[in-house]
Amino acid sequence: MNSDYRKPLPGTGLDYFDAPAAVEAIRQGAWAGLPYVSRILAEQLVRRCDPSQLTAALRQLVERRRDMDFPWYPARVVCHDILGQTALVDLAGLRNAIAEQGGDPSRVNPVVPTQLIVDHSLAVEHAGFDPDAFVKNRAIEDRRNEDRFHFIEWARHAFDNVDVIPAGNGIMHQINLEKMSPVIQAREGVAFPDTCVGTDSHTPHVDALGVVAIGVGGLEAETVMLGRASMMRLPDIVGVRLMGRCQPGITATDIVLALTSFLRGERVVGAWLEFFGEGADRLSIGDRATISNMCPEYGATAALFHIDRQTIDYLRLTGREPAQVALVETYAMTLGLWADALRTAEYERVLEFDLSNVVRAMAGPSNPHRHLPTAALAERGIAGNLGQALAQEQGGLLPDGAVIIAAITSCTNTSNPRNVVAAGLLARKANALGLRRKPWVKSSFAPGSKVARLYLEEAGLLTELERLGFGIVAYACTTCNGMSGALDPAIQKEIVDRDLHATAVLSGNRNFDGRIHPYAKQAFLASPPLVVAYAIAGTIRFDIERDVLGLNGDGNPVTLKDLWPSDAEIDAVVAASVRPEQFRQIYEPMFGAGRKAVTTVSPLYDWRPQSTYIRRPPYWDKDGVGALAANPRTLKDMRPLAILPDNITTDHLSPSNAILAQSAAGEYLARMGLPEEDFNSYATHRGDHLTALRATFANPQLINEMAVLDGVAQQGSLARLEPDGTVMRMWEVIETYLDRRCPLIIIAGTDYGQGSSRDWAAKGVRLAGVEVIVAEGFERIHRTNLIGMGVLPVEFKPGTTRLSLGLDGTELFDISGDRRSGADLTLTIRRRNGERVEVPVTCRLDTEEEMSIYEAGGVLQRFAEDFLAAQNPQKEAV
Repeated sequence: MNSDYRKPLPGTGLDYFDAPAAVEAIRQGAWAGLPYVSRILAEQLVRRCDPSQLTAALRQLVERRRDMDFPWYPARVVCHDILGQTALVDLAGLRNAIAEQGGDPSRVNPVVPTQLIVDHSLAVEHAGFDPDAFVKNRAIEDRRNEDRFHFIEWARHAFDNVDVIPAGNGIMHQINLEKMSPVIQAREGVAFPDTCVGTDSHTPHVDALGVVAIGVGGLEAETVMLGRASMMRLPDIVGVRLMGRCQPGITATDIVLALTSFLRGERVVGAWLEFFGEGADRLSIGDRATISNMCPEYGATAALFHIDRQTIDYLRLTGREPAQVALVETYAMTLGLWADALRTAEYERVLEFDLSNVVRAMAGPSNPHRHLPTAALAERGIAGNLGQALAQEQGGLLPDGAVIIAAITSCTNTSNPRNVVAAGLLARKANALGLRRKPWVKSSFAPGSKVARLYLEEAGLLTELERLGFGIVAYACTTCNGMSGALDPAIQKEIVDRDLHATAVLSGNRNFDGRIHPYAKQAFLASPPLVVAYAIAGTIRFDIERDVLGLNGDGNPVTLKDLWPSDAEIDAVVAASVRPEQFRQIYEPMFGAGRKAVTTVSPLYDWRPQSTYIRRPPYWDKDGVGALAANPRTLKDMRPLAILPDNITTDHLSPSNAILAQSAAGEYLARMGLPEEDFNSYATHRGDHLTALRATFANPQLINEMAVLDGVAQQGSLARLEPDGTVMRMWEVIETYLDRRCPLIIIAGTDYGQGSSRDWAAKGVRLAGVEVIVAEGFERIHRTNLIGMGVLPVEFKPGTTRLSLGLDGTELFDISGDRRSGADLTLTIRRRNGERVEVPVTCRLDTEEEMSIYEAGGVLQRFAEDFLAAQNPQKEAV
């Protein structure tokens, strides 16, 4: 702590650290040119950095150097129950390892405040046209997840610094936005900016408030939890100037889908974005949050807006205490974090985006950045053959392109009252005109906050949504996370029997192949009112801007323009129906004093040996599981498990959707005595490595270029066993290679590992025996997860690809060279005909900390080594 810069904060009883003065001591006039992100990073360096290292660290920020690491100390960690629970399972396993080595397990605790929200466990088994759907879905959630919830309850009491919000209360991001983030923290008499990491790639949702919050994998979150600095280099900070004003009828979803396509095209992968300009000034916090939330979809790490009057108004609206609101304004003004003080900020790159050019749109199929204006549905080949679809419907059949799932879901949209109110108003007009949801559409509404029910009821719109089948099924992350639940058996049978091209339309942020539902071949992202309109249309072959949705009572045609609410209508409802007392009504009991009763539990968890949800992790066992201790890394004689195209997502690597009976995981669960109806999703079983390992590459939409039959790469969870040359199910190939103790490698294209911050996308491949992944490019979170599991990420040089090298999967591979940050390594390829090729590649261990973690075998092994060394320097590490 650098006490020289600690000063009283005017008008408060708190102190603050004068980061501007510290930066000015490095270079006069430098503070005015620093972007918002650099100012936040500078403050935490002044407050937390070793005084002997402060000058050098601040000079990196001022000179915008990216060649050295510096520490970042996030103020808190936010988790959902899937990755958060997995992280706590790892810590519980670490306690066992410490105890077996003679250490005190009770001392293994998060040092940084950790908030876990149970919000990723509910599947929509009962849809929104069932008035009891919420109660029924919650009951199923509790039954299926009893093992998981038992562990979480133990962890809540066993670990210090862990707070749990139980199931049924909302999505972590929206609770973070509406309540958990104070924007400015006050601890031990010091005010400082709130910062956090979250075990979900959409953690930047709260960046809309000016809070530096980024998504990380559970492994990186564990590092922060246990008090280690997150080592980083100065990020690429890109300014995004928003200009102009939106046209009438344009939603925040339309804005963010257009921005996602634009920013992907500008290659902002890994960058930290700052939105500013007159267009940004006019956006509400709800609109800003919709933009910030989609940060991983355009590939950035963070998506910041500056603190301004909109921030203050939102804090008041959401019921924050007046003293806290005043602290935010005072601190931001004093430190130079208020938007007006950022007008002089200088960016190395500035992108410009004109909001007036945004049109009504969807995204899809298959990718969130595939922008699809609704006016272009016919020319894109999406809409068409409506006559055929209508004929099929009249004949009692599902139509071509049937919309089998229509879901208002996800933090992206249900944090924004304007979006939800727009859906309610469209539903009201549709009901008044006699329109109905098509009977084969499974419709649902899963708000991210319980406040949504209150303002929709206040406006008289919840009953309108319910009449069209969009009753509340959950306050959780559902369809967007692949938790769309089972279809009606008759509908599913018809889809299978006819090989029908069925689709999903959702107001979510992810539509990757196979994610939403195994029988929805394509998925489209859309605004909440468009989701309602597609439930009425019933097929994606419908030209939503032009075709007739139905006839009114007078027999006149009704189209989308007859239903779409005006901006004035939406704004009037929001102004009249969204009030601070609603937020207080929901959050005061949720976060009230005395909510967490003091209960004494054992510091060691009593593992349930038959559980398929929670199992003691294997990472410290001497015998190991899969390819861990039993197969030390050699980086030699590696066989390719898969050769993969561009845009491989973490859903391909470790899917989150429902487990099918014929899958490797399904067969395992059946052997364990679990009934098929309770197989649940892959995501919920990630606390059991024996189930989760069988989910590796289990996505039915996977294309492994090695799995070739009759000259065509096959779709599905397939691989080719070598040197046998036999195409088999992926899990069977993995099992065989494990038996042979054969080290593996994966070869891939660009943007490898995009999507959710999913630990098991790294854990699974490591346990399968993969030592190296060579790709044309990596998404940031997945690359760090790979390192955290001891997998070496290696990048092809520009111009070199799996295609240019003519790889067919029969080769053997070696990696050699000094594994320094950014160093060149040599990839040696030994072809079946005896040819030997040496290819220069780049080591993607980007920091000294990453090198240290990799050499330890992974972050989990590193924790044990460091803990035991601190307790007893003479004790042999685990």
